[in-house]
Amino acid sequence: MTINMNSDTVKTAWAHLGAGEFDALAGLYAEEMTFALPGQADELHGRSAFRSALDQISDALPPGFDVKDLRYFEADGEVVNIVEWTSKSIPDGTQSAILWKFDSDGKITEERWFVDTEQWKAAF
Repeated sequence: MTINMNSDTVKTAWAHLGAGEFDALAGLYAEEMTFALPGQADELHGRSAFRSALDQISDALPPGFDVKDLRYFEADGEVVNIVEWTSKSIPDGTQSAILWKFDSDGKITEERWFVDTEQWKAAF
């Protein structure tokens, strides 16, 4: 993939999430993918499990979760996304990182969130 194509896919993923276009969002992921978000008991494996979880996305994110800024750092087959966000209980905001991995077809094979776990728990 050429530089910025994977970052463009991540930008498209955020746009689909924000618009509630969950089928289109899930279509960006490989059939055999992994998703890990803090607060979940287990990782999600497979696009169908990921798509099902999207219907309860508001339960997985802190109340009032709002993305304020996104930064993208791309390397071979990976994008690191720095996410500045606020929530009801973190009104001044904080940052998290997301690792996105891609296959040779440009499909997302892994999305893994890295957060301050204690802060994430307190946000609920």
